[in-house]
Amino acid sequence: MTIRHLQIFIAVCETMNMTHAARQLHISQPSITQAIHELEDHYGLLLFHRLGRRIFVTAAGQHLLQYAYQITSLIEKAETGMKSLQNQIPIRLGASITIGEVLLVELLQHEHVRLPGQEILSEIHNTKELEQRLMEDKLDLALIEGRLTSPYLTALPFLTDELTAIAAPQNPWSRKEILQCHDLDHIPVFLRESGSGTRELFARIMDDHAIPYHVCGVYNNSEAIKKAVIANLGTAFLSRRLVQREIEEGLLCELPLPGLSFQRIFQIVYHKDKFLTPSMTHIIRECLTIQNWLPGTHPGEGI
Repeated sequence: MTIRHLQIFIAVCETMNMTHAARQLHISQPSITQAIHELEDHYGLLLFHRLGRRIFVTAAGQHLLQYAYQITSLIEKAETGMKSLQNQIPIRLGASITIGEVLLVELLQHEHVRLPGQEILSEIHNTKELEQRLMEDKLDLALIEGRLTSPYLTALPFLTDELTAIAAPQNPWSRKEILQCHDLDHIPVFLRESGSGTRELFARIMDDHAIPYHVCGVYNNSEAIKKAVIANLGTAFLSRRLVQREIEEGLLCELPLPGLSFQRIFQIVYHKDKFLTPSMTHIIRECLTIQNWLPGTHPGEGI
């Protein structure tokens, strides 16, 4: 016996017509008849008298009907209660540092409107730390800019991003003629900490092109690097999204990067064995359509 058997039994009792019950449940009449026969075989009791084209509930059927009402009602209460509980369990959302500075707050504001009552606990770490926290089930979802190493994580790309080289207007590198990539040899740069996706991308591209560089500082956040560059203490390679306003205001200058591309993909990541609640699925879907609602993004930037 299954819940479906009881739902069919109730429909037949309430309509006293198997054709009407089949129409109400959107299934075939033979399926209705089979379910009733299976119930009668299961209990070894006759649940309906059949007199010509009409049916009547037997005393045993009346007895079962009371149980069926209680059981199906309890199932409905369980469904409602568990679904409401989903919103009471906070979603643990992580973001890498660049993404945290570029779009995390906007995403949280967006979800506050779209998922009222759903608590989202957010935290910011570098890519390496986020990957570890996902593996240890300390996070449900993470927005990551760097490359992943674990085969147990599912990563869905949702936005393209690119690093740009910046310097203060008065810095000699802002006035230097840069026509080929090796004109950047020995550039003094402020870097993010080890484990950062931004640092990993910068170091990989520079090493691939055999371009030496001088490290003049290592910071664990992009805002401190921006301030150091604006103060004319060196240069840096940061997401263009992070420095666009300062470039427009004349506080920073972009340096040419001939023959170099520092493009990367922002990804939303979760453990492949993670059970995704409807709210988690909603956040993933909103990230994948981010160009539809995040100011400053364009259709071509979405993946």
